[in-house]
Amino acid sequence: MLDYGTLSRLAPRELRAPFVPTLPQQPILDKFRFNREAYNNLSAFDQMLFERFGQGQRTQLPYEQIHHAFEAQAAAQPNGMAANHLGDTISYGELDRQANRLATILAAHGVTSGDHVSLFLRRSIPMLVGIMAALKTGAAYVPQDVKISPASTLAHIINVTNSRVILTLAEYQHLVPQVEGTVVLAIDELMALPFEDAQAFRQPFEPTTPISPDNTCYLLFTYIHSVLFV
Repeated sequence: MLDYGTLSRLAPRELRAPFVPTLPQQPILDKFRFNREAYNNLSAFDQMLFERFGQGQRTQLPYEQIHHAFEAQAAAQPNGMAANHLGDTISYGELDRQANRLATILAAHGVTSGDHVSLFLRRSIPMLVGIMAALKTGAAYVPQDVKISPASTLAHIINVTNSRVILTLAEYQHLVPQVEGTVVLAIDELMALPFEDAQAFRQPFEPTTPISPDNTCYLLFTYIHSVLFV
C-alpha cells in the first residue's frame, strides 16, 4: 500500500505543489483534522485529495448559533424584507417577532434544548417561522413535505424523534397522523392572532435551558435513511 508521501510524489504536478497548504499567520491548531474513519472506504489517493480540497481557511464566526445571527439582522434591519414566497413577504422584524411568540408556545408545551420539533408542511413563510422558533428553543427541527410523505412515514418520524409538538399549516392539519402524547399546531393560524400590544415578543426569546453550539440543528429523513446535521 502506498503511503501519503509516495502518493504526493506520484501525483500530477498541479496537485503536488499545493498539497501542503500554507496559510500565513494561521495557527496550526486552526487546521481542521478530519476523522479518517468517516471516509476510509475511499482509496488512499482519494483520501489525500479529500483532505487537500475538503477545507478552506478557518475563521472566527461572530455568532455561535444561527438564530443569534438572525436576531442581530432583525435588530439592524427590522423593516428589511426577510423572505418573499409566491408574492407573500415578511420583514426581518416581523419574522423574528412571530418566531419569538411561537418559541414561547413551544416552550409552554415542554419543548426544550435538545428536543425535536417536527415540521410537516410545505415551503412557505410560516415554515421559516417554525424553523426559527425551534432553533430559539434549542430544539432541532425535522422537516417533511406533508404532501409527499405518507402518514405511516410521518408517524414513524414522530416516534423516532420523540417529537412532542408537530408544526404544520391549517390546510394540512388533517394529513398529520394523530400520535398519543403529541400536539399539532398550525403556524399560520398562530401568526394570524393579534399581539397583545406593540411591544409584545419584540425581545428575543430566552430559553430556560442553555443552548449549546453542539446541539443538533435539524434532522433530515430521506426515503430509507436518516441523517443528522449538526
